[in-house]
Amino acid sequence: MDETTRLAGLIQERLNDIIDTHRAELEPLGPDAEPLLDEVTSFLTGGKRFRALFAVHGYRAVKPLAIDGPVDAEFGALLDAACALELFHAAALIHDDVIDRSDTRRGRPSVHRSFARLHEQHGYRNAPDHFGISGAILTGDLLQSWSDELMASACDAIDDRAAARATRAHFNRMRSEVAVGQYLDVLEEQRGGFAEHAEQLDRSTRVLVYKSAKYSVEAPLLIGAALAGASDAQEAALAGFGLPVGVAFQLRDDLLGVFGDEEITGKPSGDDLIEGKRTVLVTLAREALPGTQRRIFDDLLGTDLDKEQVAMLQRTIRGSDADQQVERMISRNIERAHRALADANLDSAAADRLMSLADRAASRDS
Repeated sequence: MDETTRLAGLIQERLNDIIDTHRAELEPLGPDAEPLLDEVTSFLTGGKRFRALFAVHGYRAVKPLAIDGPVDAEFGALLDAACALELFHAAALIHDDVIDRSDTRRGRPSVHRSFARLHEQHGYRNAPDHFGISGAILTGDLLQSWSDELMASACDAIDDRAAARATRAHFNRMRSEVAVGQYLDVLEEQRGGFAEHAEQLDRSTRVLVYKSAKYSVEAPLLIGAALAGASDAQEAALAGFGLPVGVAFQLRDDLLGVFGDEEITGKPSGDDLIEGKRTVLVTLAREALPGTQRRIFDDLLGTDLDKEQVAMLQRTIRGSDADQQVERMISRNIERAHRALADANLDSAAADRLMSLADRAASRDS
């Protein structure tokens, strides 16, 4: 078994233990609470675990830690911090699907659709969709609560109080930035039209950085490193690595949101076009289009597109060369990330693992 597979397995085992513990604590609430807890179990089973893995490797870049033996107190605290990130990520995805009105996630019904279906199956009164949204919001809130508890537990388990405070500060900042970044994304979709190209590209990039890039890679790295007692210089090196990797990660996500294979991604092909996402990819495509074609593109973006219309917009984006521009941006960001670690005062084996994980995150197909 390779190291990444072992780590992913340990993270899943820890998540299962967390859910089981909370299930036992919540048993007095009775059987009506079980569908909500079943959704939690289902949502937290599987996944790529990128954020948890970056947190573990951020720790090991500062303080080498073997993971092939028993899980001792030190490794247990790190696993708790990594799992706290997975719980927060799950909550963010559940809420994101509500905001985006997405029907699917990872090839299964999104949580709000699952609760709406439960409503219909039981013949409850009032609107199924409203019940579904309510259930999803509360599921996300529950996971955020568990995430906060788990991060507190991780910080309490280490003796270095300065390291614990630094870890908590990174976690708190990450949560604030994600919430505000999500709001900026929602705001963009409500604007009546696109801004001039430079301003629109700046807005799209700001959403990319704060809604996703920093929280996907940089923040997990810094949380793991801070837990290990990282110096300012070590944190700076990891931030210099993490931000461009996070940007590359989200740019890949934007490409998958337009061109991804539904059988692999678990989301409809062209989903971002239907939702009207004003991504860097879309912004670059619009700039290359002549006036009439741009107006048609703008009129279709964010509407209830059929498959032929999605395919037409996909062809338009490819014809604009925007997809290749984004591919080149991904490559440049990964090169920047590699340079950031070249002379850093970090464990060399951990740095190699980070670069390998970065390459995997930037080239994934789901």
